[in-house]
Amino acid sequence: MAPKPKSSPNPTPASGANTIGATGGLSPGSAVSASQAVSQFKSALTKLKRRTKFVTWRESGDYAFELTEILHDLKGGVTNPRVGIEMVASFFRADAKVFEACDDSSGNVGDVYTFDARELFVHYAAQFEDKAWLADLLLDLQRDDNYGVRDCLVDAASQFLPEPEIRLLIERLWILADAEARIYDKRHWLFSVESLARQIHDAPLFERAVLASMEGEIHNAGCLEIAEVYLEAGDAPTALSWLGKVPDTTFDGGKRDKLLLEAHKVLGNRREATETAWRIFRRYRHEETFGILLENIGPHDRQRLLDAETRLILDSQNLSYSDARFLIWLNRIEDAQKYLLSHLQEIDGDSYPDVLSLAQPMEEAERYLTTSILFRALLESILRRAISKYYTHGVRYLRKLDALAPKVTDWQNFLPHEVYFSGLEKAHARKSSFWERYRSPR
Repeated sequence: MAPKPKSSPNPTPASGANTIGATGGLSPGSAVSASQAVSQFKSALTKLKRRTKFVTWRESGDYAFELTEILHDLKGGVTNPRVGIEMVASFFRADAKVFEACDDSSGNVGDVYTFDARELFVHYAAQFEDKAWLADLLLDLQRDDNYGVRDCLVDAASQFLPEPEIRLLIERLWILADAEARIYDKRHWLFSVESLARQIHDAPLFERAVLASMEGEIHNAGCLEIAEVYLEAGDAPTALSWLGKVPDTTFDGGKRDKLLLEAHKVLGNRREATETAWRIFRRYRHEETFGILLENIGPHDRQRLLDAETRLILDSQNLSYSDARFLIWLNRIEDAQKYLLSHLQEIDGDSYPDVLSLAQPMEEAERYLTTSILFRALLESILRRAISKYYTHGVRYLRKLDALAPKVTDWQNFLPHEVYFSGLEKAHARKSSFWERYRSPR
């Protein structure tokens, strides 16, 4: 979006003396006046803007720490709210220079803005009495938000602006949105309207903004958002009507059912709430969803219920890592082992968090065969991808298999470790880097 002219000049610093605050990151025992703290902050910010050396991804953590320290020193030296607000605003206005000077793939620098800088802005803004001035500043900052980090101030507006001021700000945002020709530019302002409407629990206003940003073409995600805001505003019937527009097969069915359950409970629809609780549980069997189910189905024979669910899991045609974890949580280790071994071909080492989450408890339960099969999947995934930086993990998995092998008393129809190892060596003989690491002293 092209830069737009500002509707009003940037606020100028207030006159008058400021009290002396803590020294922040300054030398121990030193005390500075607020004017010195401001001067040092401006100097540090100027250095950032003039930076010529590019900050690599690996250096971004240190760069983010440097930015955090600048904010920390400001908070320690300045207690006058208006001066503090203006300084943090200047920090946000420097966002383009800051981001252009670094590779922020890690998100470290972005986090400084969306967490540390926002928190400091709110700290000062909550103490400042001229709320109309604050609203002007907030709007002014949004005019040139090319990196998306200034949105966090809008998202925190209810922490320093009263509702009447927020509503006036929303009216101004609507005017700016209407003045834009392209829908992309309109959305820049409409997303702020959505955020503010949600903060003041004005669901109809939120609905209007969402529909405007979608140009009247409502999608499942939008329906869910609107329903959620109506629930937050205490209007369960309207929330339910919006949820009715979302099909069961939506990609975000879990969120849909969670909102449905909440709405039915508010309205006292016990049968519908029970049906929804079952659907939530069956979609993702877990300790938490089982608790939700028990809360909604009323008195029930817990043991019979778990027996029936175990049978359904064992009869399933497809592997579900969450179902396997649920069986382990129930301490039905034998059933968990039977389930995993029956779905051997579906165990994918690329899904390493899921596979690892099963390997540890199976080893603790002394199911060494199943544990070995799981670690084999992890090892084969690494060797198949042949990315050397992951070989350290692969070596660890192979050594784990070496240690598990003597504990397996019956390999059933699976290759014993010695035979498996021999086949592994032949299949991946050219991965010399892997084998050198494996055979090197630990």
